[in-house]
Amino acid sequence: MPSFPKPAFPYTVNLSKEIKAIRAYRDSKPDIKIPASTENNLRIATWNIANLGAQEREESHLKILAEILSWFDIISVQETKENSNDFQRIVAFMGKTYKFIFSDEGGNNERIAFIYNSRKITLLQEVAELSIPPSEYPSIKITGVAQTFEGFDRCPYMASFRIKNFEFILLGVHLYFGDDTEEKSINRRCLEAYCVGRWAELRGKSKYSFNGIKNVFALGDFNLPMIDENNKIYKALVARGLLLPAHTTKIYSNISDDKMYDQIAFLPDAKTRIISQGVFPFDNAVFADIYNSHTKKEFKDYIKYYLSDHRPMWLELDIS
Repeated sequence: MPSFPKPAFPYTVNLSKEIKAIRAYRDSKPDIKIPASTENNLRIATWNIANLGAQEREESHLKILAEILSWFDIISVQETKENSNDFQRIVAFMGKTYKFIFSDEGGNNERIAFIYNSRKITLLQEVAELSIPPSEYPSIKITGVAQTFEGFDRCPYMASFRIKNFEFILLGVHLYFGDDTEEKSINRRCLEAYCVGRWAELRGKSKYSFNGIKNVFALGDFNLPMIDENNKIYKALVARGLLLPAHTTKIYSNISDDKMYDQIAFLPDAKTRIISQGVFPFDNAVFADIYNSHTKKEFKDYIKYYLSDHRPMWLELDIS
């Protein structure tokens, strides 16, 4: 998306105060508490960090982002721009055990990245952008959508990992958005969503899947307005067997509190491993001084520019 306007008012961040506030908020309610790391769990997260590398964040903002990211074992990050300097600084602030890989730039000059705790997780050999041969394009079709699939705007990015004896593949995505009012844009998004689900199903069933890995997770910004059986994008995403978390907390993934854009989708075999899941509404904890002294719009605009307009979503798995 285009960069958000930079807030006009000055503000000096008290970093220690903000870190203390988000930690206290994280631990204050059972439905948003991030599980602690154990030898028998895997905490997967996804976060669209708005225009990372294009908006002029200060070091204190990068450290707040790093603090939240460090609560997870592995994270898919979307909207990392071709200029990856801020992204690399965030990973450095997370600590020496955190490593990263990322894709080449795609639509909107965006990369898709994975950050992982190398003390707990091993990166395996299969790392690639998802490639769909043009000969398969006719197979990517949905009833009621006459439009044809012509490839991804931002190629999904996959990587294979191991934790203990549990091997898995993550597919990081940021699906096409276009315009929510234009049928052509929504149909293109549907076709991309269906393609992700088709790939996951075929990969899960293939006898040639790398190392025989059947644990496949597609995660990221699906630009999915709502979990609704009547929603075209949702139906396209789950048409080939992908499942989505139950969303029992009813916390939306955008700070406007009206969309479920971000998701962690999985094949049915993973369902029995899920311990907990959630969305962390960091915007309810940060920058209380701005909230108390400015308009709601000014507060939201500050968060969108210096942190993000999306919230991180996470899934905890049992890997014992």
